[in-house]
Amino acid sequence: MIRSLALVALTVLAGPALAQPAPRDPDFGKLEGEMGAANAKPGPRTVPGREIPVPGTVSETFRAAVAAPYRAPAWNANPKDAAGWKELVDKLAKATAAPIPALRDQLGVTSEAAVIGGVKVFVIQPKTIPEANRNRLLLHIHGGGYVYNPGEAGTLEAVLMAGLGGFKVISVDYRMPPDAPYPAAMDDATAVWKAMQAMQKPERMAVFGTSTGGGMTLALMLRAKAEGLPLPAVIGLGTPWSDMTETGDTYKTNEWLDNVLVSYSGYLTPAAKIYANGRDLKDPQFSPINGDFTGLPPALLVSGTRDLFLSNTVRTHRKLRDAGIEADLHVFEGMSHAQYLASPNSPETKSVFGEMARFFDSHLGR
Repeated sequence: MIRSLALVALTVLAGPALAQPAPRDPDFGKLEGEMGAANAKPGPRTVPGREIPVPGTVSETFRAAVAAPYRAPAWNANPKDAAGWKELVDKLAKATAAPIPALRDQLGVTSEAAVIGGVKVFVIQPKTIPEANRNRLLLHIHGGGYVYNPGEAGTLEAVLMAGLGGFKVISVDYRMPPDAPYPAAMDDATAVWKAMQAMQKPERMAVFGTSTGGGMTLALMLRAKAEGLPLPAVIGLGTPWSDMTETGDTYKTNEWLDNVLVSYSGYLTPAAKIYANGRDLKDPQFSPINGDFTGLPPALLVSGTRDLFLSNTVRTHRKLRDAGIEADLHVFEGMSHAQYLASPNSPETKSVFGEMARFFDSHLGR
């Protein structure tokens, strides 16, 4: 009896291993040889052209964003002059801002334009702020490649944080090129941060942003250190543009796969140049990955497996860790650059802001 059971057990355990393998795709043999020959020597990796399916491992709600075509005309915009940039920015800002009032209503959030530190901002908060967050205040720095999302268009992420996280948020409407290249945006963010010191204690405040907003959050920390300003208790870095020099693996491995940024040779290259206005892109105020992270606040970082800026994010995470800073990294399946902002009702978006809210709560004073 024992021998019979053992034979059954062996049959069950070994059955799949003993099964005949599925026949190999005859085309794979040819491809295998071609790729083996192309990669036989050390150096750049050659890969075949591929069709990559929409992963079935993302939520039904988020799948539409993953499957969406490239974002034309934003991803590869390169207007010929300042007037062309302004026309495009205005057109896209109107489209981005249009659904935000309805989202505020859905999430029970209010928004009020104001001026803080001489800079235009939006004060965004839940109609009822949770007791734990009554004495807390967040500074939001919006994304958009330093050229997009002026005015209300730049408040989407702040609305989501206020509604899903339950925080009062000040979103800075910083000046942008072509009229106002560097250092205008950083001057505005710094002026607002200085003024916020009279509104709340720094240990009860956080700074966060996505893409350009993540890069500017890091640049603001470096500038605040240099100027002797207080730092916040915690920061949130959504797929930060922490390196403007196109240095990082996924600038190439995720090129054409990311359906938001698509390629660094699209609008990002001209946007970086128009913002830097002739300055060295390696400067830590443009590429904060080159700065000294010693003493920075704890940080939560977010990216996705298809994100062109995934390497920016993981390199930033590693540098924070190497500097002894507490840093949590969250990488989401199938997600292109900042795509959690494009699908506000998806489980993925709720998870991003839920994680950030919990991380902030664990570090903010009451």
